[in-house]
Amino acid sequence: MEGIDHLADERNKAEFDVEEMKIVWAGSRHAFEVSDRIARLVASDPVFEKSNRARLSRKELFKSTLKKCAHAWKRIIELRLNEEEAGRLRFFVDQPAFVDLHWGMFVPAIKGQGTEEQQQKWLSLANKMQIIGCYAQTELGHGSNVQGLETTATFDPKTDEFVIHSPTQTSSKWWPGGLGKVSTHAVVYARLITDGKDYGVHGFIVQLRSLEDHSPLPNIIVGDIGTKMGNGAYNSMDNGFLMFDQVRIPRDQMLMRLAKVTREGKYVPSDVPKQLMYGTMVYVRQTIVADASHALSRAVCIATRYSAVRRQFGARDGGIETQVIDYKTQQNRLFPLLASAYAFRFVGEWLKWLYTDVTARLQASDFATLPEAHACTAGLKSLTTTATADGIEECRKLCGGHGYLWCSGLPELFAVYVPACTYEGDNIVLQLQVARFLMKTVSQLGSGKAPVGTTAYMARAEHLLQCRSGVQKAEDWLNPAAVIEAFEARALRMAVACAKNLSKFENQEQGFSELLAELVEAAIAHCQLIVVSKFIAKLEQDIGGKGVKKQLNNLCYIYALHILHKHLGDFLSTNSITPKQASLANDQLRSLYTQVRPNAVALVDAFNYTDHYLNSVLGRYDGNVYPKLFEEAWKDPLNDSVVPDGYQEYIRPLIKQQLRTARL
Repeated sequence: MEGIDHLADERNKAEFDVEEMKIVWAGSRHAFEVSDRIARLVASDPVFEKSNRARLSRKELFKSTLKKCAHAWKRIIELRLNEEEAGRLRFFVDQPAFVDLHWGMFVPAIKGQGTEEQQQKWLSLANKMQIIGCYAQTELGHGSNVQGLETTATFDPKTDEFVIHSPTQTSSKWWPGGLGKVSTHAVVYARLITDGKDYGVHGFIVQLRSLEDHSPLPNIIVGDIGTKMGNGAYNSMDNGFLMFDQVRIPRDQMLMRLAKVTREGKYVPSDVPKQLMYGTMVYVRQTIVADASHALSRAVCIATRYSAVRRQFGARDGGIETQVIDYKTQQNRLFPLLASAYAFRFVGEWLKWLYTDVTARLQASDFATLPEAHACTAGLKSLTTTATADGIEECRKLCGGHGYLWCSGLPELFAVYVPACTYEGDNIVLQLQVARFLMKTVSQLGSGKAPVGTTAYMARAEHLLQCRSGVQKAEDWLNPAAVIEAFEARALRMAVACAKNLSKFENQEQGFSELLAELVEAAIAHCQLIVVSKFIAKLEQDIGGKGVKKQLNNLCYIYALHILHKHLGDFLSTNSITPKQASLANDQLRSLYTQVRPNAVALVDAFNYTDHYLNSVLGRYDGNVYPKLFEEAWKDPLNDSVVPDGYQEYIRPLIKQQLRTARL
């Protein structure tokens, strides 16, 4: 069975150039070549082996993570990898670790909030990993409500120091990755108090552990918060707790790009606009959306390949059974997830452009589009991470009973991914931020202030509130203008309906609280419109390769029409479409599933994931599932002995009816 491609027939059915689709997925030929080279480098290195993670104890798992991180850094230096290559190497090592927070949060925080002098001092150390940092913001008692943080940083003018203190148990820092056992330093967020006045939350660089023996510094209590969901999974990360008892740091360790405290204790805001913080936020959320497309595509790759391998029912006269992927029920659940993976990939690409645009505007002191960019990235972070978490679990169910095995790759992927629905903003809280922005935009529609960016469609409110969809036959749903108009009408009408309901309340905040559920739905409708419109915009680009654009076109309309089907109540209740048009959309959706079916395996091959990265028996490239499931089963420690440990003490007395005399 080794060496045979059990999915060869599926691959031979493909109606498009898979190699060209790989380049479209990667974003460019250069990005594909870098990714492909680094993925193979990681897969061929025995130190990065990960198939045994579920069988390791927490301590063993953590030590193996330290080993991998040290080895990765060694390889980065030996091979002289650039920043892009080093980032891909950490990505393909695929084990949550302290380095994720060091490079992803600690370093960007200093870049964004530190003065040039502070950046020179701290980044020179951090970039060589001579210090290891984390991002200590979240507390035991406060997460989403950053302004409610309790840790204090009180300036002492006598000694020219800040005194960092945890006044309550709930003020202890809780959750920061890398904090528990590894980080030597942290950017700590605390309430700045000087001359008796509280100036709100600011960032401070605080050393936590000795650079000689790694022991915590005096008056610092730090440790790991404990085991988290799943085997392996996120337990390789040392999420930590941290308490300060009057810990003193020099004044110049306050991050002072946006504000500073003078030697005399005077609080002085800088000339640098606070809006610069938006740039970092857009960057972080853009990476989260990109991560969503990676995680969902990984789950979809496993589920698609296994659905093609697995056969069940349908055999006649002793013939072969039907491939599970040929059942419409399987296609109706699987293909929209495949389409979502591509949709999130392309909206992530667009967010990269948005980050560049926002950065350029910030440098030119143009802040006009910032509120819209903030709302847009908040909404897309929420939408994509929620859909991805749900999608991974759906892929597990699509794989039947075997999907529940750790070696399917799906339980661990789910456990690793679901925190994304909470970190960097709880998903419901983020959608409410979007809703506030939408309500403000609706309120300004008659003022002459034109909506910008992703809300530009609201300028056509008069038309969108009255228009009726012109769809008359199923194929009309492949007209981009018809799809966009239906999504725009739905989003606008839901937002306007919320605004009207809000206006009935004398107290706007009370009204907002009462209408939270409806506001979230309106925000989601707006965000789904963004994803659909950016997918359609992608199709307007010059995309080469035999059949590539046709497949992307099919996936685009599967994504849009499945959303329409799933949220049919919205579209019908707002009169954006009629029941007859909804029925035609379903007819078109079924037709699209039929067109995607012969290309499904090739479409997930285009993700170009190695078997090492997928880490799934069910998602193996060669489809050789059943022998490999047995191989994995035999590796379990329970199978080290034929008769289990405990037989003499417990099983034998039970079946011999000797429990009364047994020494239990």
